[in-house]
Amino acid sequence: MEAATEATRSLRGLSSELTARVPQLLEAMRTVGAGLDLHITLDRIVETAAELADARYAAIGIIDDAREGLSDFVTYGVTAREHERIGALPDGHKGLLGALIHNPEPLRLGDLTRDPRSAGFPPGHPPMRTFLGVPVRVQGEIFGNLYLTEKRGGGEFSEEDLHMVRVLATEAGIAIGNARMYAATRQRERWIDGSVAVTTELLAGSDVDDALAVVAEQARKLAESAAGIVLLPDDEGGLEIVAVSADDPAGILGTHIPSDSPVAEQLLAGEPVFVDDSATDPRMVTHVAARFGPSMMLPLKSGGRVLGTLATPRSRGARPFTAAERTLATQFAAQAALALVLADAQRDRERLAVFEDRDRIARDLHDLVIQRLFATGMILESAQRRTVVPEVARGVGKAVDELDVTIQEIRTAIFALQQGPAEAPAGLRTRVLREIGTAAVPLGFQPSAAFVGPVDARVGELTGKNLIAALREALSNAFRHAGASRIEVVVDATVTLPDGTDGVRLTVADDGIGIPDGGRRSGLRNLAKRAESLGGASAYGPGLGEDGSGTKVTWEAPL
Repeated sequence: MEAATEATRSLRGLSSELTARVPQLLEAMRTVGAGLDLHITLDRIVETAAELADARYAAIGIIDDAREGLSDFVTYGVTAREHERIGALPDGHKGLLGALIHNPEPLRLGDLTRDPRSAGFPPGHPPMRTFLGVPVRVQGEIFGNLYLTEKRGGGEFSEEDLHMVRVLATEAGIAIGNARMYAATRQRERWIDGSVAVTTELLAGSDVDDALAVVAEQARKLAESAAGIVLLPDDEGGLEIVAVSADDPAGILGTHIPSDSPVAEQLLAGEPVFVDDSATDPRMVTHVAARFGPSMMLPLKSGGRVLGTLATPRSRGARPFTAAERTLATQFAAQAALALVLADAQRDRERLAVFEDRDRIARDLHDLVIQRLFATGMILESAQRRTVVPEVARGVGKAVDELDVTIQEIRTAIFALQQGPAEAPAGLRTRVLREIGTAAVPLGFQPSAAFVGPVDARVGELTGKNLIAALREALSNAFRHAGASRIEVVVDATVTLPDGTDGVRLTVADDGIGIPDGGRRSGLRNLAKRAESLGGASAYGPGLGEDGSGTKVTWEAPL
């Protein structure tokens, strides 16, 4: 209140009319100082100023970071219909508003239309003549200007009005400073909470694709952007978009930024890139850039190593990112990169434990199960030779044949268990079989697999990678929730999607308990998001059991 008290001293010795309005001024100061929300505070300031000076219209213009124009314009007295007729809010680059930005001194005019600095009004703007402008300072710096127009009763704003509004502007600066400090604190808390949420989610054991999707989704929410995008280095030395969180992600996933792009060079060197308008910046060379406006592109860097890039573009025409938002987002990217490194190390430990467990299972199958089956087969063959009943001999012979087939299948499973990830061929068919073989251990049985069409030849790498992730999700859901005894997997590379394009369809059907009403559907939502990001779709329906019991998941995407 010290600044307000100092400003009030200037009222001493003035007219009795002004002295009589001091209680009104004090009430106005009390009203302006109440509350901590910045936007509510600005609305309260313009309304209180209009009432204090008996003005029909009031506004406060917030000066942008470059000190060249207005970043926001809050009004009072202008109806929603008038706002619609006026169109875009003033930017402060010209006219009286621009003059007050470059010369922040109180200004009182009897007729603003006659001032040589006036730039006129756009069509649909209500007529305004009398004018009063006062700068608003926050912690000694110009924050913006408070404007009042159209003194009620047809008169002009008086010297007393100017004094009253100047005192109010001082109190408004204090209130705005408090609101900005509160907003900055709350903003930092949100980013810290978001970093904690990302770290917790990543260390919960999600696979790589899900981990990157979590980073993209959290960054989008915290930055209030139109999309959250994660890019990783590709084989050509550039960057590839591998995870997207957006209302319309189609056409974004899989986009490449070439290695000779200035943006890619800067990001891979560990330097952030801030863009005012992605659609018009010549450095933005991809087709995706045309969809967005202001953007932050932040390297995911940990221990001097650049893991990838986090991008948070806003819609075209949206407000640019502030300096505080850039700092907080950079810190979030560093924390997310560290969490990714820790999560990757944790997954390596878990994979090592799985491989060790698979080696143990393979040894037990070979040393115990196969030997016992082989011994049982020899006993049955001996019994077959001794029997004189033809039907018994045929039955025992059939059992011996089944044992031989079982031994061969177990040996195949042992080979799959002992095979390391680097030994697997890159074909989609092989990767599908490997996922099914891996799932067979916790399931306790081997799901069947069928392929339609030239799967390896037709399905591209991006679609294939997402199909494998969708298969892993579907098999995981079946293991954790379905209680199934039979699972059938089909990959069909000959389908035609609803929009007429060629596609691939994955179906995973089981005979389990199905999806209960009210049950969790996070896995199904993940499948749908993954398909939609490629321009495809995902759905589920009745399964393989009697009367359609169980679940059948269908996932499809363009080739």
